[in-house]
Amino acid sequence: MDETVRPLRIPPQISVYAEEHNIFPMLQSMLSSLVINQPEDPIGHMISLLERSSWDIPRVVLLGPPAVGKHSVATKLSAELRAVHVTRESLLEDQSETREQELPDELLVQLIQQRLNEIDCFNRGWVLEGIPETRLQALSLQQAGVLPEHVVMLEAPDDVLLQRTQGKQCDPLTGDVYHETFIWPEDDAVAQRLVKDQSLSETQRLAELQHYRCEVTGLKSAYQHVLKVVNGDQPHADVYQQVLAFVRTRCRYKTPRILLLGPPGAGKSHQARLLSEKYKIVDVCCGQLLRSVAGDGSALGKEVQPYLDDGRPVPDSLVLQVLEERLSRLDCSCRGWILHGFPCDVQQARSLQGSQHKPNKVFLLELTDDVCLERITLRATDPVTGERFHAVTRPAPSAEVQNRLRTRPEDNTHTVTHTLSRYRMHTAALQSVYPGAVHIDADQDPHSVFEALESRLTAE
Repeated sequence: MDETVRPLRIPPQISVYAEEHNIFPMLQSMLSSLVINQPEDPIGHMISLLERSSWDIPRVVLLGPPAVGKHSVATKLSAELRAVHVTRESLLEDQSETREQELPDELLVQLIQQRLNEIDCFNRGWVLEGIPETRLQALSLQQAGVLPEHVVMLEAPDDVLLQRTQGKQCDPLTGDVYHETFIWPEDDAVAQRLVKDQSLSETQRLAELQHYRCEVTGLKSAYQHVLKVVNGDQPHADVYQQVLAFVRTRCRYKTPRILLLGPPGAGKSHQARLLSEKYKIVDVCCGQLLRSVAGDGSALGKEVQPYLDDGRPVPDSLVLQVLEERLSRLDCSCRGWILHGFPCDVQQARSLQGSQHKPNKVFLLELTDDVCLERITLRATDPVTGERFHAVTRPAPSAEVQNRLRTRPEDNTHTVTHTLSRYRMHTAALQSVYPGAVHIDADQDPHSVFEALESRLTAE
């Protein structure tokens, strides 16, 4: 018996299929539900999960101090997402004996768990407003399996919150909350029936605010991995848009297949290296890959070598064979990859899209020709150390190093101008192949460009 353990080879099409059909979130959701709920009939429970209309149902907790605008945001958000809006008041509708009493944490958690397990919350998702109020409640909810995907915490200064409480008005028919300065109904009929909110005295409101301030640090720590703090001291529309944008982000469980496009000098190689180092994905530079294959003595390398020796473009068919072989390796299949230096025209892009290695995230680094020329033509390499320097942004550290610097022939002004002209000629067609490409301003310091790439990489 051969006891040699061979590494599992994962065909790239498996991850592509899984992403297209949401296999990974489906499996995670089913496994989590089984572990948390421990149903007596696991198969029946999984069937009911599979019959769910969507795997992207919202599970949102909206927190914040009194008068910060939680109710208005939660009402609008639940309508937008078609999710169930769950409040403390709605939980207590059938609990008349406890409505006026201090509700024990155990009972509150039980009521929430029961409500969120009902069929409407199960199928449509939920927005839980103002709960939990303490870190202990948050931990109890987590132990009970109430695990929000997004937690939003609205914040505002105390003086702003106290000012809002003074102008707070309510619609007696719907229970909606308005304010004579911050949020006013567009419907005159609604405005005419509003009544001043007198449910709490100023002393009680101050006590509530103080209680929240004592608990806010613990709440943040309980939800730190899914939390976004939003400044509530802004126009209501701006607050809502920030909340909605965050809630719409999803962890898509994708193996990253990133494509970096952009003119020469935009910093594609540098950004690819930074992303590769941080996220442990494979950095695939097409030019370096071709040179590596040409020098490895393989049959494919022998076909590539003459083109490199003569300075001629390698035919697309050979480039795609080289990429196919590299991107099919185990490290790329498991960890993902970031490709730059290919495609350069629309035909190459269509060929890549038609392969089993099409990217799932495309970034377009944008830079003007003048800046590209300045970045490329003023750079030179130290033949001793291999370090690259730039006359403006990173000058040589000494006269000795400066005197031995060499400029690559392809970095002269004439060649770079020609390369830029070719790139601009194909840019519009490339963008038509990748209409969802994220445009990044590359005329910034490298750290700012990396932050922009990183923020878009983790967004939906």
